[in-house]
Amino acid sequence: MRDVPPTSATVYLVEERPNPSTDYFVLPALRAAGCRIERCGFADLPVRERLAGAVVVLVRYVPAAWARLIESARKDMSGLVFFMDDDVLDWRASTGMPWRYRIKLARLAAWRRTWLQRQKAELWVSTPWLTEKYAGWQPRLVEPVPLAALTGTCRVFYHGSASHGSEIRWLKSVVSGVLERDKGVVFEIIGGRDVWRLYRDLPRVNVIHPMKWPAYQAFLAMPGRHVGLAPLLDQPFNRARSCTKFFDITSCGAAGIYASSGACADWVEDGVSGLLVPMDGEAWTDAILRLASDAPLRQRLVQGAQARLARFSGSVAE
Repeated sequence: MRDVPPTSATVYLVEERPNPSTDYFVLPALRAAGCRIERCGFADLPVRERLAGAVVVLVRYVPAAWARLIESARKDMSGLVFFMDDDVLDWRASTGMPWRYRIKLARLAAWRRTWLQRQKAELWVSTPWLTEKYAGWQPRLVEPVPLAALTGTCRVFYHGSASHGSEIRWLKSVVSGVLERDKGVVFEIIGGRDVWRLYRDLPRVNVIHPMKWPAYQAFLAMPGRHVGLAPLLDQPFNRARSCTKFFDITSCGAAGIYASSGACADWVEDGVSGLLVPMDGEAWTDAILRLASDAPLRQRLVQGAQARLARFSGSVAE
C-alpha cells in the first residue's frame, strides 16, 4: 500500500474513542480514497480471517490486543498505517506532561515504535515538522479537513443541583433513549465528577460544573437552549419544592417538560405553557423527542410560558 489504501480494501480504523484526530485527518483521507471503513474501539476485534486483504489504520495508539491480532494476520493484510498528530513516538517529547499521560503515551505509542517498523507500517503525520523529524520513515503528510457545521441541533438540558441526585440518575435511561433515536439532540446537565461518570458513556452529553447563583444567572442568559426538563420523583424532600424550575426554563427561552405531579404543575397549562408528563421513562422520552422535532410547538410553549410569567409579575406589582 502506498499513500492511500486501495479502494477495494476494507479499512479497520482503530481508535481509543471518537476523537478529533480521526475526524479532522484520517476519515477525510480514507473517504477521499473511496475506502470501505469499519471504525473500531480498542476492544472491537474482528476475527483474524476478516483481516485478509484488509488495511488496519491505528490512530495515535497501538493497543495490545490489536498488536497481537495484527501480528497473526500481517502476512495476509493489504497494509498497516499508524497516524499521529502529536509526537507520540518519542518519549522525550512528552517531558513536562503529567506522568499518567506520559506513561499512557509510552505504553500505547512510543514503546511500539520498533514494533511498527518491524510490521512495515506506513507512517501518516499531521504537520511538516513531524514529516521532517521522521523523514527516514518516509511519512505521508495528511492535511486536515474542517468538519461541517452542525445544523438543526436541539439542546435539551436539566439543571438540577446535588439535591436532585435521584432525578439525575432517573434521567439517564431517558436521555440514552433520546440520543439514540434522534442524532440531532445534545444534552446538557449540571453536576460534578459523579454525574460525569454516570453520563460519560453517552454521546453528545455536556456535563457542566456546578456554579454559584450569580454565575448561573449569567450562564442561563447564554442563548442556544431549546428544551428544559424538570422531572420530580415522589420523595419526601421533593414535596416542599417550589416552581423555580419553571422560572429558569422560561427565562432562557426554552420550552419546558415538567412532572405532572410536581411543584410546577400548578403553573403550567399542559400544551400551552409547557408539557406535563407523568414520571414514566417512555413518556418522557416521547415528550422530549416530540419537542426536539417540532420547533413551532416549542415556540408556542415558550410564548405561553412567558405570558404566564408576565401575568404573575403583574399581579405581584399590583
